[in-house]
Amino acid sequence: MAEALKYGDRIHLQNGYGNWAGGYLDTNGHSDASGSVYGVSTAESPTRGPGTGTWEVASANGKATGTPVASGDLVTLRNLYGNGSYLDTNGPAAAEQKKAGAKYDVLTAKGADRGTGTAEWRIFAQTSDPLDTNVHIGDTVHLWNVYGGNGSFLETNGGGPAGGKYDVCTNAYYNRAVNVADWRISRA
Repeated sequence: MAEALKYGDRIHLQNGYGNWAGGYLDTNGHSDASGSVYGVSTAESPTRGPGTGTWEVASANGKATGTPVASGDLVTLRNLYGNGSYLDTNGPAAAEQKKAGAKYDVLTAKGADRGTGTAEWRIFAQTSDPLDTNVHIGDTVHLWNVYGGNGSFLETNGGGPAGGKYDVCTNAYYNRAVNVADWRISRA
């Protein structure tokens, strides 16, 4: 039986592209976009730099630390590099990414409230064991950003920056290519 993911847990998120060779969600390089802190891509390792691939799960609805995360919950993900920053949609996706249904660029922001819903993600487990409605360590999840009332799925799309593997954006389509929107949770 898998351990339930709880609010306050620190995790790594591995992308499913290429039979789980899509890399780990990671902050990489400063961003010049308004309100942003770092760029987001994937990296070969969850520990490319101190805290760059580590994310702390918090409830966007005020659920207490230590409470299990249920599939469908609204969460924020705080990256632990430096002073910490939140996974956030910020501005349009790149032109090439838009040709494949991409909507927004993904960066980090200083706080979870840069824009209404930009740093809030609905987490959906594909399945879990046990089937108790909770998300568990080892589960494959999809992360749906709720910005604008018509969000989009977190995915890998295109080459990443130096030191990175793939760029990360959001897409209107669930898994527009094989497993690009699949993220497997492991404990940090």
